[in-house]
Formats: sequence, C-alpha cells, structure tokens
Amino acid sequence: MENKAVVNKIIHFSNVDGPGNRMAIFFQGCNINCVYCHNHETINKCINCLKCIPGCPTGAIKEVDGRVVFDEKLCIECDQCIKVCGYSASPRTKEYTVEELFEVVKEFKAFIRGITVSGGEPTLNAAFITELFKKVKPLGLTCFVDTNGFFDREQIAGLIAEADKFMEDIKAVDQIEVLCGTKMKNNLDNLKYLLEQNKVYEVRTVITMDYMDVENTLHTVAGIMKDYPEVIYKLIRVHATGLRDEQKEKLQGRIPSEEYVKLLAEQVKEIGVGKVELIL
Repeated sequence: MENKAVVNKIIHFSNVDGPGNRMAIFFQGCNINCVYCHNHETINKCINCLKCIPGCPTGAIKEVDGRVVFDEKLCIECDQCIKVCGYSASPRTKEYTVEELFEVVKEFKAFIRGITVSGGEPTLNAAFITELFKKVKPLGLTCFVDTNGFFDREQIAGLIAEADKFMEDIKAVDQIEVLCGTKMKNNLDNLKYLLEQNKVYEVRTVITMDYMDVENTLHTVAGIMKDYPEVIYKLIRVHATGLRDEQKEKLQGRIPSEEYVKLLAEQVKEIGVGKVELIL
C-alpha cells in the first residue's frame, strides 16, 4: 500500500519555522490538546459530519457520497468552516503521497533553504516524513521537525536519524495533563536525547500562568540547555489573538506581563543558556 498522509496546509515561504526561508508543511492530527492551541483545527481528522457545508459562502466545500469534498480553487480562506467545526478538525485538507508532496517541494527548491514539518504533531506521520526527507535532502535542502516532544523514540528512530534538526516545545515539566490534556510525560527525556544527538535547533516554552509551574519549567529546561550553548531557547508570552471563545475564557487573567517574561529571560540567562529569544 502506498504511503499517504493528510496535510492541513503548506506555507511555501516562511521565516519563522527554522533558519532561512523555508517551506512549512502542517500535517493533520495531534496527540495533545493545549489550552492555548492556535492550530486547533489540526488536532483531529474530519469525520464528515457535513456541518461546515451550509456556511461556506463560495461552495468550496461540498458533499459527495456522504463525504466532505474541498475545492481549494473556490476557497477564500474565510475560516467559517473551521469556526463551526465542533471536532477540532478542518475540511480544508489534502491527502498526499510522498511523491506528490516531494513534487511540491521540488517546485520551490530554488527559493528555500529547507522544509519544516509541523502540525498538529508531525511525528504521528513518522514513516511518511522519513521517506519524504530521504527524497528532499539530495536537493540540498535541510529537513526540520517541529514537535511537541511527546513521542516514542523507538517508533520514530528512522525519522530522528534522517532529520537534520528538531524544534521542540517543552509545554511544561509539571501539570502537563492540565495544560495539554495528556498523561504523557516523556517530553523532557526526549529533549535530553535529541540534545545528546546534536539534533536540536531550538526549544520553545509558551508562558501561561496557573496552568503550569512557570519558573520550575523554565529553570529545569535551562539547567539542561546550559550545556548546549548553540541551541536557542525561545520564551513565548501566551496570547489570545485568534483563539476560540472558550479558549480565551480559559486564558483570562493568565497572560503574563511583558515585564515578568523579561525577568524570566534574565533568570534563564543567569542559569547559563547562551541563546535566549523573547516573543512578547
């Protein structure tokens, strides 16, 4: 059977998904559900409930034999279909074979330094992405993985070997179930392993009050990263822009001040992290 994967969207030119101008490929499906998730529509795959069809102003979404069919040429990206979806999914996805996705990358190879796979959680498609990376790297492009860190290292061993670098979120080191809706707690061990393998480009933590022990998380991560001065630690002040109403309600009173985030950055630097970046 041919290897296939569902892609939510492709950003052909991105300068925030790793070094240089990169193609960012967002795969559908995630194994956690963060309070502040800004890609909520990538968590689950469409179950063809058809509720998104009546609100589409251009007819880009249709029903064919009881299934949702999306015509990207008619789409005006109004996001109405995503807003009405109660399943954290999107009808605006496309299934690719490795060869089909490789052809998309090849079309833009002269204008990018590499590709970054994101999501959702791309490691859920490890076999597909490993095969894709093997085809892409001979083009002279680097291959990065943007991950939440919750994965089984043995299951994605091939992907770890083939990827140039990982960009890992450390959501928290405690209260993970409250923040991310998961009982998995292997994110920190996976970070340590990837660092030892020289496979990490940057680590990120979104700072959210109450849902995590902020200082314990940052100090713990900084204590690990101080031995890897070339790796960036990016501290991100959580924001509610673009979130659903229920998410905004959960974040009320829990967005830290810019001053506090800057103070945290100084603490991280004092522990010994060489490269600290703030997104305020």
